[in-house]
Amino acid sequence: MTETTTNFRDKIYIDGQWVDSTGSETIDVENPATEEIIGRTPSGTPEDVDRAVAAAKAAFDSWSQTSPEERGKYLTRLQEALTSRMQSVADTISAELGSPAKMAQLVQAGLPIMDIATAVAQIPEFHWEEQIGNSTVVYEPIGVVGAITPWNYPLHQVTAKVGYALAAGCTVVLKPSEVAPLCSYLFFDAIHEVGLPAGVVNLVPGYGPVVGEAMAAHPDVDMISFTGSTRAGTRVAELAAATVKKVALELGGKSANVILPDADLPKAVKAGVANAYANSGQTCSAWTRMLVHESQYDEAVALAKEAAESFTTGDPNDPDTRLGPLVSGVQRERVTGYIRKGLDEGARLVTGGAERAHDKGHFVEPTVFADVTATMTIAQEEIFGPVLSILSYSDEDEALEIANNSLYGLAGGVWSSDPDKAKAFARRMRTGQVDINGGNFNPAAPFGGYKRSGVGRELGRFGMEEFLQPKSLQL
Repeated sequence: MTETTTNFRDKIYIDGQWVDSTGSETIDVENPATEEIIGRTPSGTPEDVDRAVAAAKAAFDSWSQTSPEERGKYLTRLQEALTSRMQSVADTISAELGSPAKMAQLVQAGLPIMDIATAVAQIPEFHWEEQIGNSTVVYEPIGVVGAITPWNYPLHQVTAKVGYALAAGCTVVLKPSEVAPLCSYLFFDAIHEVGLPAGVVNLVPGYGPVVGEAMAAHPDVDMISFTGSTRAGTRVAELAAATVKKVALELGGKSANVILPDADLPKAVKAGVANAYANSGQTCSAWTRMLVHESQYDEAVALAKEAAESFTTGDPNDPDTRLGPLVSGVQRERVTGYIRKGLDEGARLVTGGAERAHDKGHFVEPTVFADVTATMTIAQEEIFGPVLSILSYSDEDEALEIANNSLYGLAGGVWSSDPDKAKAFARRMRTGQVDINGGNFNPAAPFGGYKRSGVGRELGRFGMEEFLQPKSLQL
């Protein structure tokens, strides 16, 4: 991406206008492939949060009374405005996150457009009221939503919250990740262009301990929707508890990809490696644990090595690059620390490792570990990098036990030549979604997890329901 002054933003968005922050601090945005500063945003303050929440609260009464159909028309215009910026969004995310250009175009820029379209599609299908005996039950927007989003899918995570909150009739204050905030500015350029009523959506960039905590604790915020680490999510929930606000949390994962003995092993392994390395492994739902029957273990390890070594690292703008950098130097140190931990605990390094992949940029080579046991750190903790652990099992009961032996429960995969057998196994997995034989992502299906992977669901009808609350009218 060519550096331009458009990446250097000096305003925040409150009450329908680009305005100055009350603070003077700024946040530099780095290109993780080159380690160069490519942009800058204000570092918001608690006072900025107060102003944004006040604007959202003032706008709520009118916006919540707008008909769902009218809200859908605004969102359709927003989808069109975002679509017209698709290339700019892809270029921006490629630069601030390091996504290879093709993935930035198809996923990082494509999914947000799909999110809004799917939210709009829910509106005519949703039952906004129903009759239960002598009661009319109506579904009303919950109020002012504080949305706190991560850097790994920096616009998709925004639209998955904002699109559905607006469709439900809520107003929003957004804090994007300080690591990759530039694409959110393009989104708000689109919001401003389509003329959403003042105060309905507000943008306060900044750091989590400052802006995020002020939002979570704010008495006039009715709900917090947070996506990020489990550690940060528990802090958000703790702060929100003081004002008894609703909290939706989409947190970490350590998903198991279970390959049953009758599966197409080469296909399952190849797909499993690709899933684990998507977005440089910086995906909460990545299948980072591959479970293979002991009779097929050596073959699976060899197949995984071959597949992993096809994921070339390098310049995200090079069409041959399949694996971009990690988002920051801090993230690279975290991931390489886990690789060293795996070696220390006795796992066998099949390919990759902790050595620096390039002279410049936060790259980590695609890494595969074999001889991993279920209790090893690399099999238990979320690494958030291109690191795959391969574990063996002796029978299906042991496979299920290993798959469920996790603090997390966000996603997973099951492979079998018998789809019914795979579905039966999937039903016993304690996780929010399971792909069977590589089933495709469904933007209308519920996304969210069990256990420490979070509370609540996003996307589709379930995503709409998160931002609504039922009221009973007894007749």
